[in-house]
Amino acid sequence: MAFLTPAELASKGFKKLGSNVLISDKASIYNCDQIEIGDNSRIDDFCVVSGKVSIGRNVHIAVFCNVAGGEPGITLEDFSGLAYGCHVFAQSDDYSGKTMTNPTVPAQFKGETKAAVRLGRHVIIGTSSIVVPGVNVEDGCSVGAMTLVTKSTEAWGIYFGIPAKRIKNRNKGLLELETQYLSTP
Repeated sequence: MAFLTPAELASKGFKKLGSNVLISDKASIYNCDQIEIGDNSRIDDFCVVSGKVSIGRNVHIAVFCNVAGGEPGITLEDFSGLAYGCHVFAQSDDYSGKTMTNPTVPAQFKGETKAAVRLGRHVIIGTSSIVVPGVNVEDGCSVGAMTLVTKSTEAWGIYFGIPAKRIKNRNKGLLELETQYLSTP
């Protein structure tokens, strides 16, 4: 995997760019002037990040992910992450047939849902999962592979299924590890 150099990253014109940020040279990043990226975050090969997106520190977006912030925006808070092939959308067409779909159709003929998405601190979204507009995945949640998150979650839960359902509580032991990590020089 080859990452963009610091000079290449600086030339992109990000709204905010932290230190030690790694972005694959095979990732597609659009609307850089609307994207904020915190320290020690990483975006891997074949990802697409577009629209209004705020990425905290120590965030990992694994290969083949799509983070489509659109107008309302997506926030990935500190220590959150997307496993392989996840899709997070802040905008979506209406597929009921009442309106037309796709980006080639003027807005007056479409009925888009537009709502911000938030992934809280220490949230991990499992491989091939989807998060739809308006969802707030609360701090500490873990979402299992191939899960469809259509509603906001409660903090420190493990969610799985289509649609996502809370199956048990998640251990908070990682908070002590975070404290140790942040106090390490």
